[in-house]
Amino acid sequence: VKLLFIGDIVGKPGRALIRAGITRLVERHGIDLVVANVENAAGGNGITRDIGDAIRDQGVDVMTTGNHVWDKREALEYIDLEPRLLRPANFPTGAPGSGHVVVKTRAGNSVGVINAMGRVFMAPLDNPFVVIRDEIAAVREQAPIILVDFHAEATSEKIAMGWHLDGQVTAVVGTHTHVQSADNRVLPGGTAYITDVGMTGPHDSV
Repeated sequence: VKLLFIGDIVGKPGRALIRAGITRLVERHGIDLVVANVENAAGGNGITRDIGDAIRDQGVDVMTTGNHVWDKREALEYIDLEPRLLRPANFPTGAPGSGHVVVKTRAGNSVGVINAMGRVFMAPLDNPFVVIRDEIAAVREQAPIILVDFHAEATSEKIAMGWHLDGQVTAVVGTHTHVQSADNRVLPGGTAYITDVGMTGPHDSV
């Protein structure tokens, strides 16, 4: 199974890149499932229904988010209408939406996608290291392949999550900083890991 994960889509430039390139990437590399972080897709902060629907229709199968998920108020309703739009699983109990979803790939395989958020240098949330174990248990019953988007600021917290989940999930990818790290590797337990996948947006932004 080939999974494509796209780092934070930022504003119009990021959306233009998705519109122009995703179909070509999927066809060229035989991609089975596309996951993208969309929390900055609407003007650099948040997600709207129109933009989310467009990104989905352009070929993104699952959309993850992070601390900017509620920056556009309509996301509070949209997230309950679009089950493939996730918010961090460790948001408070009762928050709209879900932190995980199980989907079928183009080849018919079941894949679970989990979204969680860090707490170091970020807003206080439930402990992601505890919550994510429950999310994995819920997903594992339906999907042998599990991808985790861990949206966090601190490199140390992301690396700790990688080791915490090594051997428990297929891949842990970090998002949030918009700067791609050069530490992509497969951990001893078989879990693919990268601290941050970077962003999809203006190349020379300041």
